[in-house]
Amino acid sequence: MEPSEPSRPPWLFRNWLSLLGAALALVSLANIFFLFVVDIFEVRAKPYIGIFLYMVFPAVMILGLLIIPAGMLLERWRRRRRAPGEVPAFPRIDLNVPSHRQVFGLFVGFTAFFLVLSTVGGYRAYQFSDSVTFCGQACHSVMKPEFTAYQASPHARVPCVECHVGAGATWFVHSKLSGAYQVYAVIRNAYPRPIPSPIKNLRPARETCEECHWPEKFWGAQLKVITHFGSDEKNTPRQIRMLIKTGGGSPTTGLTTGIHWHMNIMNEVWYIATDPKRQEIPWVRAKDLQGRVTEYLAKDSKLTPEEIARAEKRLMDCMDCHNRPSHVFLPPDRAVDDALLAGRIDRSLPFIKRQAVEVLSKTYSSAKAAWEGIATGLDAFYFTKYPALYPRKREAIKAAIAEVQRLHETNTFPEMKVDWRTHPNNIGHFYFPGCFRCHDGQRVSREGKAIRKECEICHTILGQEEGGKTMVEARGRAFRHPVEIGDLGDVTCSNCHTGGPGP
Repeated sequence: MEPSEPSRPPWLFRNWLSLLGAALALVSLANIFFLFVVDIFEVRAKPYIGIFLYMVFPAVMILGLLIIPAGMLLERWRRRRRAPGEVPAFPRIDLNVPSHRQVFGLFVGFTAFFLVLSTVGGYRAYQFSDSVTFCGQACHSVMKPEFTAYQASPHARVPCVECHVGAGATWFVHSKLSGAYQVYAVIRNAYPRPIPSPIKNLRPARETCEECHWPEKFWGAQLKVITHFGSDEKNTPRQIRMLIKTGGGSPTTGLTTGIHWHMNIMNEVWYIATDPKRQEIPWVRAKDLQGRVTEYLAKDSKLTPEEIARAEKRLMDCMDCHNRPSHVFLPPDRAVDDALLAGRIDRSLPFIKRQAVEVLSKTYSSAKAAWEGIATGLDAFYFTKYPALYPRKREAIKAAIAEVQRLHETNTFPEMKVDWRTHPNNIGHFYFPGCFRCHDGQRVSREGKAIRKECEICHTILGQEEGGKTMVEARGRAFRHPVEIGDLGDVTCSNCHTGGPGP
């Protein structure tokens, strides 16, 4: 026979603290189920749904569940203090008592349900924290510039974590610890504006970029056609066709030439940068496959041998040239060229290239001020300068205004102090020093050998046209500047071409 159950006081659960915990847990669970259904049927991912579904409400539910036993322990302590003889020092669990079996069964069932729910929820929280939605939109104002540029980049279908975290538990933990401080900085509104680059603790490119881009498996040259438009009334098109000597290859095949010579396939290139953005490089050391080492020092460098020995030296990798692979903020000059080439802006509008670049290059206090300033500036120009043309081209002018506003919205962010000048882009050398950080002829070895500057090292001109007229037609001929500026000498493209209004 089962022993009779003695009379007992009300459950320990009946106290205000445990009831509060139960209410928190139940409300949170109801919200989790509701948001889960919304998340399933939502066409486009919403970052704040994910934050509340997989992070906020589960945390509140766990807090509520922890409050329940805490309240029960406090209630038991209160009863024992009142009547020490009636309440034993430790709870009695007797599975022969029906009520004990029921409570134990409920506890086991709820624990199993909670473990399953926690496992599924934890995995979904992990997935969400690694999603593009979380990276780009959860901290909307902070990451808006980078997320906007990423969506228009060649890597728009590559998740952020593939480059910023990569595979393996070590870097996953490293990224989450770093992210904890970033959350704190956002809450405190203590993050820098703009977000500085390059990222100091970014995972090495060999462990991320080279998962897809394998330097030893591509080589040769690539055809590149560059189209610019003049700032004259006719927006005269200028086109350059060239072969970019990409190079690459493997020592086993002997194909180790071209620009990817730098990629440590047969050589190691180390350098010292004296500025945070790695734009000033006074010292370079190259080591070839035979172990021969050549050191180059800028002619105007004041670094002493002792300072060189102490300085931090960086081994060159993909990110030293491809430093903006997914977050490119186009200069106004380039952005308008692309829009004209794609037909998004009517090329027949007089001086549209010049005027569009001019309004894009102005400094605005906010995105709203930029929107209004661009519309006013372009509309007023054609209304006052071309009154006869204005009625006939009204729709083309409106379309041009809308496109220029879009270009500003996707490349300039006044609230975060970000525009095309914020982060230098080291690919090429047109708007930023890029290649000429080293290849300017000014870095010389002890033997008097300079790092070469000749254009033919990296590309070969195939043809050059302006306004439909051929300027250079013979392969291998030197580049001809469309405006006569005399001997270029030590001048580089970026000395004059800033990305804003033409010189």
